[in-house]
Amino acid sequence: MQLPFPLVEDPDPIASERGRKLFDGSNSDFLKGVVAMDGLPEGDRLEVCFAGRSNVGKSSLINALTNRKGLARASNTPGRTQEVNFFTLTDSHYLVDLPGYGYANAPIPVVEKWQRLLKRYLSGRVNLRRAFVLIDTRHGVKAVDEEIMSLLDSSAVTFQVVMTKADKVKDHDREKILNQVREKLSKHPAAYPEMVLTSSEKGDGIATLRAIIAGLD
Repeated sequence: MQLPFPLVEDPDPIASERGRKLFDGSNSDFLKGVVAMDGLPEGDRLEVCFAGRSNVGKSSLINALTNRKGLARASNTPGRTQEVNFFTLTDSHYLVDLPGYGYANAPIPVVEKWQRLLKRYLSGRVNLRRAFVLIDTRHGVKAVDEEIMSLLDSSAVTFQVVMTKADKVKDHDREKILNQVREKLSKHPAAYPEMVLTSSEKGDGIATLRAIIAGLD
């Protein structure tokens, strides 16, 4: 019996090579950090965004995808990334790093400002093809993750779950977490029907995610 929300299969050689070329380190660069809607670049190319609670491994994943160790700034301080950060992939794609959510130590007015920007971005970016919601494999879906998923539902933005730090969890524990995530995703109509299992440290799932993004149109 096919499980709901199965893990994506490895890409074929053609798709894998297309993804490798798109994410070649020489093709990616930081463009700008945006704190208000009027600062967004023109929506003249295909765009994907990455969302996830603080310290889920978002910066590490972006660096692994682009093969640029310092492209996205990683931090041990939750809520450090307070801007919508745009990166270019050749002249055909934007890769967007959204502010981390679930930041317990940030001042309430700052959190509210980030949330407003996030909502306006998600509902108003017509060239946004897919959001990738990062879930820590050690913890599964938390309440703050469900909030962002519901926001994506209401914004009619297709989102795909990317499980991070998969190498930190033993196989039998990982399967329990994946089933918890599947159960949560079943309630969200905007959820893409496959998940991606990754480890930025080990490189697991990186080629798969590159191929997925390169295959969007």
